[in-house]
Amino acid sequence: MDHSSGARSPAVAHAREDRGAPGPGAPAPERRADPARRQQQVRRRHGLAADDPLRAHARRHAGALARALSALQIVVPARILITGAGGFVGAYVARALAARGVEVLGIGPEDAPPAGSPMAAWRRGDVCRPDDLAGVLAALRPGAIVHLAGQSSAARSFEDPVGTFRVNVVGTWGVLEAVRRAAPAARVLVVGSGEAYGPRPVGVRVTESDAFRPVSPYALSKAIADELAALYGEVHGLDVVRTRSFAHAGPGQAPRFALPSWAAQIASAERGSAEPLLRVGNLDVIRDLTDVRDVAEAYVSLLERGRRGVAYNVGRGEGVRLADVAARLAALARVPVRVVVDSARVRPADVPHLVADVSRIAMETGWRASIELDVTLTDLLDGARGSS
Repeated sequence: MDHSSGARSPAVAHAREDRGAPGPGAPAPERRADPARRQQQVRRRHGLAADDPLRAHARRHAGALARALSALQIVVPARILITGAGGFVGAYVARALAARGVEVLGIGPEDAPPAGSPMAAWRRGDVCRPDDLAGVLAALRPGAIVHLAGQSSAARSFEDPVGTFRVNVVGTWGVLEAVRRAAPAARVLVVGSGEAYGPRPVGVRVTESDAFRPVSPYALSKAIADELAALYGEVHGLDVVRTRSFAHAGPGQAPRFALPSWAAQIASAERGSAEPLLRVGNLDVIRDLTDVRDVAEAYVSLLERGRRGVAYNVGRGEGVRLADVAARLAALARVPVRVVVDSARVRPADVPHLVADVSRIAMETGWRASIELDVTLTDLLDGARGSS
């Protein structure tokens, strides 16, 4: 069984071949001196899997594809439901959709949407209960669903693996089952995590055809949720698009995550209510960091142009060492702060290097991250100063 875009197997860790590779009728590559050597150079430069002709074909025809995308008149569904709409990313996705004239609907455990939210309708509900959710879908009749509800902290997943699996795995099943029953024609964007890929060699970008090797309960739960989404698409014919989203941050993110925690500590030091120390975890790791506002635009682009049954990496496609991020954030402080490693903030297991190959989403939707990291850090710190 082929999943057209990503790793899938009963054991989660077996890589699958992508569907959609060019067949015998595909255009042949241009002839050059020593073509084998040139192909190896291109793959190294772009982080391409050696056996992924779809990516190489897309890059050869990037100009034509970009022109075709710009000419498309694509209509986003008029009504879109967001699960976990009261959360950090949900708020940005809601604003991005509302800016396009979409009627945004939300469901979450809260009694009401966040203040200032552009929600046209809100339902309190539990995604782990498909009977209830099917009723919401039947009543609201969305044309698409963005599934964001979940527990998104790898560190917290070690403390509460059962709760993490309930919302991330059972919750994803609940959404897919409710869609199957009540809205089988709707597109479903299932938001996953690049953490599911696990450790990779330094300098290697992860492609969607790489195997999952999760090293935390959170990462494992997202790998299983990805498998569930692919299964419902194949077996039940649902219009499912999956993301493997890499690290992202921005104003409004909870301080249990690294970057907003650092911003909050600096803001407290500036006010004089805390020591001028920046307590951090493991800084000797490389991450692919994207602004949440860019990520929200990526999700909209996948609702518009994502291929049915396909998974997409969402990230910047560039790695940055967290030690450099901490130093850049400390340099923005209005008082001198000293960076201190706190063993309590170090995960039991971590991934030393995790950077996305984002050629698929760029080639197929035209989306690329555009907000620079320093802008994200400045806005994070300004938000922390204003929230005190």
